[in-house]
Amino acid sequence: MDIDGYISQTKQDLSQYNDVEKAFAHVRDEIRRSVDEVVDTQARTAAVVPEISHAAVRDNSVSKSDIAAIRQRGCVIVRDVFARQQAEDWNQELGEYLSTNNYLDRAREKAGLDDYFGDLKDARPQIYGVYWSRPQVMARQAESMAQTKRFLNGLWDIDAPAGPEFDPDLDYAYADRTRRRAPGDTTLGLSPHIDAGSYERWVDPAFQKIYASIFAGELDAYDPWRAAYRTQTREYASPAVSSMFRTFQGWTALTEQGPGDGTLELLPIAKGIAYLLLRALQQDVPENELCLARPGRALGVDAHWHPDLMPGIVPIQTVGPGDTVWWHPDVVHAVGNEHHGKDYANVIYIGASPACAKNRAYALRQASSFISGRSAPDFAAEDYEVDFEGRATLDDLTELGRTQMALDT
Repeated sequence: MDIDGYISQTKQDLSQYNDVEKAFAHVRDEIRRSVDEVVDTQARTAAVVPEISHAAVRDNSVSKSDIAAIRQRGCVIVRDVFARQQAEDWNQELGEYLSTNNYLDRAREKAGLDDYFGDLKDARPQIYGVYWSRPQVMARQAESMAQTKRFLNGLWDIDAPAGPEFDPDLDYAYADRTRRRAPGDTTLGLSPHIDAGSYERWVDPAFQKIYASIFAGELDAYDPWRAAYRTQTREYASPAVSSMFRTFQGWTALTEQGPGDGTLELLPIAKGIAYLLLRALQQDVPENELCLARPGRALGVDAHWHPDLMPGIVPIQTVGPGDTVWWHPDVVHAVGNEHHGKDYANVIYIGASPACAKNRAYALRQASSFISGRSAPDFAAEDYEVDFEGRATLDDLTELGRTQMALDT
């Protein structure tokens, strides 16, 4: 595949029909103002990420002002999706699952199979390639999690030319991994990036439709929450590149963690993607490059190409076991370089992936992996869990769990 040719031609096309320098100047000014506001808020309150309770989600009582804040920031903390004791029990059970099955020894034998983060400045965080432990499966299929994801999916405008882009009320499970970061660790950060597409965001026809108003320099017309064409994008196939459309990436905290604990950092600006898209089209970027975009890798963000964004990347406020954190698929995020806390910073990755043709096709493939214990299809074929003791099985699935795993038909 002639990736360089696609990139060069796309840049020529976009520059020919639009004044990308003028568009970028406008977007840069707007994003700078947003970054300044984030920095100011962070300095005053340290609480930039909107927070709501699961009880408010369950009772359909989330305020209009909270919804507006989530849409502006592109992220949210939903507190108490699970009881603290439940999350702590899962944390212990997951640790025992990894220990009993000698995960670390097996992982050393298969090092290098997953190179998704290979281009980023910092190392990969301590992510464990297991998908089917009972805690992970139980958390995904919990009714409180389903309620939370229905609320999050409902923040999107699903109207599209061919009919609703997805069903916000049904969410397919997307089996992802778990992070367990030891206190005192200084080697496992992850520099700023975006998932769910790299160079494709410029060259793929569906992405071009999604971002049309940005490329035209009309930032005010761009709605990050318009779902039209979002389920129709085609990503470059590579281990750890999501084949599902996720309305939100997210994770569930199994331990307390926050600033200084080597955990999540976000650029809480839903329209921040506009800066990245237009920055790559400027004349100082080589003709066949899009700053840090490369096929099959995370879309990197750094101080050289994106200096205006860096001050706005801030740590999330402290969360406790059972709290969940969510961010829009276009939001820049990172993992802190150093863990200065006293305890492990552990999470289960669970995103929101609503029912649509694209997601169902993946869910059907994923179901086969679940039954056999193989790694989820989007990830490197490490297949640690095929013979793991204590792995979740079909008997562990509830009726909702079977539906979420596309095992209902």
